[in-house]
Amino acid sequence: MGRRTARSSAACRRQHNGAGTPAVRETAVDRRWRVHARHAVYCAVGFSGVAMLLDQVSGGFTLPRAGMWAALGAMVFAVLLPPRVTAAEGWLAVRGAGRERRVRTDALSVVELYGQVAQRLVLWDAYGGRLDLNPRVLAANPLLWHLLDTGARRSRERGTLRSGTDVLRELGEWIDGETARAVLGTSGLE
Repeated sequence: MGRRTARSSAACRRQHNGAGTPAVRETAVDRRWRVHARHAVYCAVGFSGVAMLLDQVSGGFTLPRAGMWAALGAMVFAVLLPPRVTAAEGWLAVRGAGRERRVRTDALSVVELYGQVAQRLVLWDAYGGRLDLNPRVLAANPLLWHLLDTGARRSRERGTLRSGTDVLRELGEWIDGETARAVLGTSGLE
C-alpha cells in the first residue's frame, strides 16, 4: 500500500538536499475526503429528489418550488460537506466552505483539544494563524499526523510551542492505539 499524495504548485517547489540533487515536496491529503464528499452529494440529491417527488405526488409541484427544493438540497450539501485537510512539511491547512485556514506547524504556539463527544483540535501558530479540525481525520491519515507531529516537535525545539505538549502526547497515544487496533482487526488477531 502506497501513500496517497497530491502535488500542488506550492508544494512542488524544488529544493536542494545535502547531496545537491533536487527534492520534490509533496502535499498529503485526507484520503477519506472524497468518500465523505460523495456521501454529501448523494444525501443532497436524494433529499431534493424525494422532496420534489413528494411535491409532485401531492399536486403542488411548480417550477419555483422545484427551485426551492434544489436550493434546500444545496444547503444540505453545504452542511454535510466535510472540510478538506492537507499538509506538507511545515504547514497544515483546512479548507472549508469558501475559506482556507492554514497554520505553520513548525511555529505552533498553542494546541488545545475541545469537547468530549465531538472533539475539535485547535492549533494556533506564532504568526496568528488558527485552525480547528476533527482529530479523527489525523487518526485515519497517518501521513497527516506524521507531518503535524514533526512540525510540533520543531516548534518545541525552537521554543514557540507554549501550551499543548500534553495534548499532542495524548493525541499521539490515542492515534497509535487506533492504528494498532486497525492493524490487529485487519489481520484477524483482535
